[in-house]
Amino acid sequence: MNPSGPGYPLASLYVGDLHPDVTEAMLYEKFSAAGPIMSIRVCRDVATRRSLGYAYINFQQPADAERALDTMNFEVIKGRPIRIMWSQRDPGLRKSGIGNIFIKNLDDSIDNKALYDTFSTFGNILSCKVVCDENGSRGFGFVHFETQEAANQAINTMNGMLLNDRKVFVGHFKSRQEREAELGARALEFTNIYVKNFRDDVDDLCLQELFSQFGKTLSVKVMVDENGHSRGFGFVNFEKHEEAQKAVSSMNGKELGGRVLYVGRAQKRTERQGELKRRFEQMKQERVNRYQGVNLYVKNLDDVIDDEKLRKEFSPYGVITSAKKRLQRP
Repeated sequence: MNPSGPGYPLASLYVGDLHPDVTEAMLYEKFSAAGPIMSIRVCRDVATRRSLGYAYINFQQPADAERALDTMNFEVIKGRPIRIMWSQRDPGLRKSGIGNIFIKNLDDSIDNKALYDTFSTFGNILSCKVVCDENGSRGFGFVHFETQEAANQAINTMNGMLLNDRKVFVGHFKSRQEREAELGARALEFTNIYVKNFRDDVDDLCLQELFSQFGKTLSVKVMVDENGHSRGFGFVNFEKHEEAQKAVSSMNGKELGGRVLYVGRAQKRTERQGELKRRFEQMKQERVNRYQGVNLYVKNLDDVIDDEKLRKEFSPYGVITSAKKRLQRP
């Protein structure tokens, strides 16, 4: 079924996951079997002209485009299964999240086609993708339905079900902003704290005795290596947020056995990675701002001027971190 409404060209298909060497001619040879084609464009980098891995195919008739979508989706071209969907040029509609669901804990054997076949029973699918890296599936994917009703039915039916003997989670897709907002809200009510930099002789019992003064602990765990030796950090989970907050305020920076403790809110791996990424971007921007305006461009140099002579001429004016003469193109 070809979606109707604004943003859906009636006979235009998006073809993704293309091998870099796939050309317009190859796609024409493949898709012309479905019907007359008006145009094909493999999208390429402006500077390098390398394929970006996707293309647009415009058929003369919507029925032919629909036939191609139904019969050629996930077929292999140059060793890669292609992914076809109706061309959706409106970024607002694509990013709205309406009808979009998220699936995780997928078995490695579940590919785009298997995911599509599993969820197509609930309604018309606009796009479907298992996220992969160089090692294969990363265990999660997305399905975008034409309607929110189809998405709701898929979630209600499939969440918690077994796919290839693995229990999958199926839920509404959430944007990065929504996920970060939820993390922030949960962070305000944390009960689990992270403790590090204590001595090797501190075990679960010692850690419990140290922190039980602040309230009831539900669990206390010192992390150990494969030999059972303490790794110098652990976690304490309190019953109440107020107790965890008091433990952080009281114990962070305190000395224990000659070592200064770090005590803070426990963070999930994704949250830690996001924070590190933000710090890195901030440091990078600070470096850009710090050195902005200290580069000089010098032109019309004689051929006898090389890097060393350039550095020598400008060194009286201050410390030079780099001096490079670029060869002029003929």
